[in-house]
Amino acid sequence: MGRTGSSAAGRLLIAAADRADSAAERLLVRILREAGITGWVLGHPFGPWRVDLAFVREKVAVEVDGWAWHVDAERFRNDRRKQNALVRDGWDPLRFTWHDLDGRPDEVVAEVHATRAAAA
Repeated sequence: MGRTGSSAAGRLLIAAADRADSAAERLLVRILREAGITGWVLGHPFGPWRVDLAFVREKVAVEVDGWAWHVDAERFRNDRRKQNALVRDGWDPLRFTWHDLDGRPDEVVAEVHATRAAAA
C-alpha cells in the first residue's frame, strides 16, 4: 500500500476476483459498481448454462453479447435457447453489447434500474 502502482494493482485484483469471463463483462461490473448497483451474481448457474450476470432475487438476467463469442453458429443458437428458457422460467433477460457498455453506460444503468424496479 502507498507504493507507486498500488492503486492500479488493487483494481486488477478486484477485476480478477470478479471472475468475469471477458473484458465486456468486467466493464459491466465496473459500470454497475460505479452506479452503486449491488445484489448481482456473476456466472449464475441456470440449467445447463450460466447467466453472465444475474439479479437472482428479481430474476433479471444480464447477458453481454460479443462478436467473438457468437462467431460460432452453435454458440449463437445456444444463447437463444438459454434466453427462451430464462423467459419460460419467469426471468427478464437484458442483452448488452460492448458498444452499449462503452458508448452509453448511463442508459445501461437506467435500463438495469428500470427492469429491476419492474420485477420487484
